[in-house]
Amino acid sequence: MNRADFIHLVRLSEHESADNTAAYRRNVAIFAALGYIWVIGCALVGGGLLWRVGSAMLRGDIHAYWIWLAVFGAGLLWSSLRALWLRLEAPIGQPILPNDAPLLFAALEKIRKEIKGPVIHHVVLNNDFNASISQIPRYGLFGGAVNYLSIGLPLVCALDRPRFLAVLAHEYGHLRGDHGVGSAWIYRTRVTWLKLSNALQSSGSIASVITEGFLHWYFPRFIAKTFALARQDEYEADRTAARLVGAQVMAAALVEIQVKTAWLAQEFWASHWQRANSQPSPVGPFTPMANLLAQAPEPSFAQKALREAMRRLSDVDDTHPVLRDRLEALDQSAALPAWSVKSAISLLGPKASDWLTEIDDQWCRDNASEWKQHHAYLRRMHGRAQVLLASIGRNNGSEMVELAELQRRLDPQADVLPHYQRALSITPDLSAALKGLVNLLPATAHVQRMDCLQKLFDYSMANRWWACNMAVQILEPRLHEHADAAAQLKLWRERLKHANEAEERAWEEHSSAPAFHSISRHDLNDYEKGEFHADLARIPTVRRAWLVCKNLREFPHRRCYTVFVELPGMNNDSRFELCRYLERNLSLPGTVLVLWAGTSPTLQEIEAHAFHAVYSRTAR
Repeated sequence: MNRADFIHLVRLSEHESADNTAAYRRNVAIFAALGYIWVIGCALVGGGLLWRVGSAMLRGDIHAYWIWLAVFGAGLLWSSLRALWLRLEAPIGQPILPNDAPLLFAALEKIRKEIKGPVIHHVVLNNDFNASISQIPRYGLFGGAVNYLSIGLPLVCALDRPRFLAVLAHEYGHLRGDHGVGSAWIYRTRVTWLKLSNALQSSGSIASVITEGFLHWYFPRFIAKTFALARQDEYEADRTAARLVGAQVMAAALVEIQVKTAWLAQEFWASHWQRANSQPSPVGPFTPMANLLAQAPEPSFAQKALREAMRRLSDVDDTHPVLRDRLEALDQSAALPAWSVKSAISLLGPKASDWLTEIDDQWCRDNASEWKQHHAYLRRMHGRAQVLLASIGRNNGSEMVELAELQRRLDPQADVLPHYQRALSITPDLSAALKGLVNLLPATAHVQRMDCLQKLFDYSMANRWWACNMAVQILEPRLHEHADAAAQLKLWRERLKHANEAEERAWEEHSSAPAFHSISRHDLNDYEKGEFHADLARIPTVRRAWLVCKNLREFPHRRCYTVFVELPGMNNDSRFELCRYLERNLSLPGTVLVLWAGTSPTLQEIEAHAFHAVYSRTAR
């Protein structure tokens, strides 16, 4: 099924759900049952074939083709029984017992009674900035779920007690009433097909060929049909939490999580890995993170993060609604809350500091190799910066930009504004220097920043979207204070509209064209290649990666890339999610499409057409 057909089915499920929720849920249950029927049917066919072969052989009727039927039947029966007796791994983390954190368990019991939910059997603490509830079946598809609550220690440190309890109430809301039974059944059916698909793909048997045909038809349709149900459940969980703690508290928790998530991604982790410049051995991040998360974010950063979050639109890649939709469903406005003053860490009891140390130590063990590699890379970067400093009087514009970026990477507080200004004095239309200047000039230098953006818009077709988007971000806060802002904002918004259309055409060209059409070897310099390697080194599931330039008709001079990754030992859903994550987070100087080595393209095709691997975990 192609993406357009998938989106169409999702929209149909949303309309069906809106028109008649009860009928929609019945249809979902019937379609999910079809998966059960197929698995059980395969088991019965496999068992029947074995019985038929066995009966024939007992009668002395022995032929060569009975052996093939026996092999086929055994393979079908075994794969089906494995799917029927599903075993899921329990969430990983530090177990928390009621005696360790009596306040936490008392709060959970109060929430459980309020929503009439099932018992939480296990609570584990991990290092995620998140909380989640998962159900692990005792008896495969036959039920008997064990409920696990996973709590991220950074989340506990970031929120005050009422907002943290709002998050727990949201997660518990997924198990409210009969909702937990239905959702767990749908979830187990989905995972069943993933596991069965992976088992048959790896076996290479004839049985897998037959079942794969059904899976190819059934599974994407199952995901599309259950999409509206999954999204409805998120809204219902929000409403459940709002009834328990209040809509204002729930909305404040959503906004605070959104802003602090952006701060972690954009500020904290970059700063923490920066410590490898002077520390050859890894340093635990979570103790300093806990202290910083308890503080109020910088106001301008918080406002920007909220504006960016409110611009996002819900799509079919994630069943979670975006912040805008969740706040509207709660009938709450999008505003920065009063930040949490005292964290909820007291709920974890006296062992909280010990767990924080354990999580720090585990992170250091897990990231020891990558940290040492990053330390060595930063030392090489320092050496390159020293070379450029020694030749500063002879550097061209691009070299001055490179020097600025190197110094900023080594020290985010370094004063590199003169380097960008010198680069522009050498090459007035150098887009990288114009962008650097816009990012570094203070907000008070409004005229200079807008002048740079106008030049960038005029000189560089490939950077027009960035110029328009940045101009809108600069002008929107000035709208109510400066008379000329409205006319300027209208102009730049119109430009942004056209730039968005051009970006959509470029992305369609990039993502729809054959993977190896109009490609060339990558053009990264040593600094950019080092950043790319550092990003991939933090993703342990990436074994190898290939990087090529993609040449687009829409933007002939734009730096545009396709990354091919080898991801062994993962199912296709996880590969898809990881590729989308990499597209958003890889430090490449241009737009990125990430594809995994699977059926299209295959690993053999990548090795034949994508030049050579630029990253290999086994070789590092």
